[in-house]
Amino acid sequence: MIRPDGIDALDARLIALFTENPTVGVLGASRRLGVARGTVQARLDRLQARGIIASMGPQVDPAALGYPVTAFCTLEIRQRQGHEPVVAHLSAIPEVLEIHSTTGVGDLIVRVVARDNADLGRVIDEIIDDVHVLRANTSMCLVTHLDHRTGPLVQATADRAAT
Repeated sequence: MIRPDGIDALDARLIALFTENPTVGVLGASRRLGVARGTVQARLDRLQARGIIASMGPQVDPAALGYPVTAFCTLEIRQRQGHEPVVAHLSAIPEVLEIHSTTGVGDLIVRVVARDNADLGRVIDEIIDDVHVLRANTSMCLVTHLDHRTGPLVQATADRAAT
């Protein structure tokens, strides 16, 4: 049984399969999961329509593109204009990968990549070259122990729906 706000075990298996092997295709997925091709397609369509599967696109490794340095910048911004002007400014910088509004000391946390430490300095200079950015605090990532993942969350959601 599928809850309207959740997924079931087949959805979880389907998501895991496409996460591990994005090129499997609908027919390959139906064979591996032992369900009809139409079932796989209908499930994928529904998961995409509900926004559970946000993209079937490839995941790109910035290090493989020549950007092995990752850093997180916490920004304090002038808030009279809201976040939009700063977000627009940051979005124009290719090395900015993520922007999150936060609570606490900073207003935004920005994940950036760079070619090396000197290039990181250039990226930070671009970030703070906006009248709305008051202060930036940057922390370099030394080692990524756990990269972005959703598999355990998907499984936990399916398990919760089954109970």
